[in-house]
Amino acid sequence: MVISFQPLRGVRVLSLALNLPGPAALMRCKAMGAACVKLEPPAPTGAPAGASGDPMSQYNPAAYADLHAGVRLVRADLKTDKGQATLHRELAKADVLLTSFRPSALTKLKLEWKTLHRQHPQLNQIAIVGGPGERADEPGHDLTYLADNGLVTGLELPPTLYADMGGALMASEAVLQAVLAQRAKPGAKGRLIEVALSEAARWAALPRHWGLTLPGSPVGGAHAGYQVYRCKDGRVAVAALEPHFAKALCAVAGVAIDSPRALMAPATREAIGHWIAQQTRRTLDKLAVQHDIPLHTMR
Repeated sequence: MVISFQPLRGVRVLSLALNLPGPAALMRCKAMGAACVKLEPPAPTGAPAGASGDPMSQYNPAAYADLHAGVRLVRADLKTDKGQATLHRELAKADVLLTSFRPSALTKLKLEWKTLHRQHPQLNQIAIVGGPGERADEPGHDLTYLADNGLVTGLELPPTLYADMGGALMASEAVLQAVLAQRAKPGAKGRLIEVALSEAARWAALPRHWGLTLPGSPVGGAHAGYQVYRCKDGRVAVAALEPHFAKALCAVAGVAIDSPRALMAPATREAIGHWIAQQTRRTLDKLAVQHDIPLHTMR
C-alpha cells in the first residue's frame, strides 16, 4: 500500500497494539510516510519459530507480515524493568504512541495518560478502546460491536471485520489530527485521543439507522437495479441505481418500465432476475462494458 502524498513523513509512531485494529492503523500511518516502530511482547512458550507475542503472528502469519511490512519490530516485556526501559527509550523519540489496551491494563503498565504526559509532554497518544468513555474497559470484539449497532441480521458472521478496520481508519485519522494540531501550534503539548471500536461500528451503521439499507428501501433490496442475482454460472452484483444506469439495464434485459417507480416493483425484479438467470458471467461482463452498466460477476 503506497500513498503518493505522505503527510506523515518525518513523524515517528510507536505502537504497542496487537491483533488487528492497531496494526492496521499503523499500516496506514506507514503508507502516509510515518516512521513506524512496534514493541511486541516475547513469543509465548511453544509458539512457532519466528512468531512474536502478537497473536496474529501465530494464527495468521501472512496477515501479520502484510500488516508489519516496513515496521521496525522490537521485543520487550513491559512487565519487566528492562522492558520498561526499552519502552521509554522509544517513547523519548516518538511523536505518537498507538495503544489498544483497556485503560485498566495501561494503568498496570504505568502508561495511564497522566503519568505518560508528565514523562513525555510532547507525546500524543491514540488509544484504541472498545467503547467510549466509561465503556472503554468493557470486553468486546468486532462481532459484538456490530451486533450492538444492528449490523448482524442473521446467524451468519459478517464477511469482514468492519468495526476493526473502520476503527483502524479512525485511529490513523486521529494520528493526523494530533500531528496537524501540533504543526499549527509549534511547541504544543501532546494530547490523548480515544478511538472506540463501538463508535466505528456506529459510524458504519449510520446508513442503516437512516433507513437507507433497511428492507424495502432502494439499497435494501427493493430496487430492481440494486441487487445480487443468480446467473447461469454464478452470481452478479448489479448496482444500476441511477436512472441512466437502470434504463440501460432494463433495455438490455428487455424489461419495459413506464416510470422510475416501476424499478421498485417486485415484477420488475422478477423479470430482470429471470433474464439474468439465463446469462453467463462472461456474457454479462461483455454487456456491462458495451452498455455502461455497473455490475460485477462472481462465482
